[in-house]
Amino acid sequence: MEFGELIRAAQFAASRHSTQRRKDKARSPFINHPLAVAAILSVEAGIADLATLQAALLHDTVEDTDTSLAELSRDFGEEVALLVEEMTDDKTLPSPRRKAQQIEHAPQLSPKASQIKMADKIANLRDIAISKPRGWTRGRCRVYCDWAKAVVDRIPHRHPVLVELFSEVLAKKP
Repeated sequence: MEFGELIRAAQFAASRHSTQRRKDKARSPFINHPLAVAAILSVEAGIADLATLQAALLHDTVEDTDTSLAELSRDFGEEVALLVEEMTDDKTLPSPRRKAQQIEHAPQLSPKASQIKMADKIANLRDIAISKPRGWTRGRCRVYCDWAKAVVDRIPHRHPVLVELFSEVLAKKP
């Protein structure tokens, strides 16, 4: 793997997310999330595919910043841009519709996007277990966990380590 290219993606994501904060009580830097997703894939699941790890680091840039898919394609290649596109929600839609679309679209995810989506859900559930978002009740956390499970259950390409990690974190749901 070209580590320089991986670091370049991390730096790009950090720059784009530099002013954003997570919804947790500590208001942690947003970049912690894509770093966690990439770490789950690389360190815990043993995935070493450069495009997958770059897309994991960049998966929220189009959705949450002014980054375009064309820019990602130019800077990181078409494969990375397509993976990010698979991960990107349409923010013009209301949240309930976006959540429903994630469930609907999960069966069409490519193998690499399936891995990123599972790692994303694992990271989010771990974050909720450690420090639930401000204003979230225990009930809302459970609803989120149930929704995440509905997405993961429909993912077609299920990496066995990611399935195990997801099951472990889901068993600890708040």
